Amino acid sequence: MSGHSKWASIKHKKGAKDAKRGKLFSKLVKEITVVARDGGGDMDANASLRTAVQIARDANMPADNIERAIKKGTGELPGVNYEEAVYEGYGPGGVAVLIRVLTDNKNRSTAEIRHIFDKRGGSMGGPGSVSYLFDKKGFITVPVAKADEEALFSLALEAGAEDFKAEEDVFEIYTAPA
Repeated sequence: MSGHSKWASIKHKKGAKDAKRGKLFSKLVKEITVVARDGGGDMDANASLRTAVQIARDANMPADNIERAIKKGTGELPGVNYEEAVYEGYGPGGVAVLIRVLTDNKNRSTAEIRHIFDKRGGSMGGPGSVSYLFDKKGFITVPVAKADEEALFSLALEAGAEDFKAEEDVFEIYTAPA
C-alpha cells in the first residue's frame, strides 16, 4: 500500500504530469509566436506556422492557446518579444558545437550557455568560429509504403533535391532549406 492517502499519490503524479505538459506548451507557444512574427499569421501562406500549429495540436494544446500565440506573434496582442540567437563553441575533445536558441533575454542566455560550456569542459567561440563547418539542409522522409521510388525520385529531382537515398523503411530526401 502506498501510504495513508491514495489522493496524495494521485496529486503528486498529476502535478508532475501537469508540469511536463506546461513546459511543452510554453515551448510550443514560443515557437508559434516567433514563426507567426516572421512569416505572418496566415497558415495557408506560412508553412512554418502550419507545421508548428500541427505539432501543438498533436500535443493536445487547446485551440484558444494556439490562436493567442499567433495573435501575439502578429502583434494583435501584447506579449513577450522572443528572438533567435546563435552561439558557437567547442565541446570536449574539440568538437564543434552550433547552438540555436529562442530567448527573450540574450544576455541571460549567453551567460547560461557559457556556464554549460565551462561546466562540461568546452569553450564558447566567437561568431563565425565554427559556423563555416555547418550547412543548412532540409531533410524529408517518406515511408516506403506510401510512395513509389521512381515517381518520388523524379518528383524530388524536379523540385531541386540535392540528394535522394532509399533506406530499408523510408526514402530520405536532402534539399535546400527553402
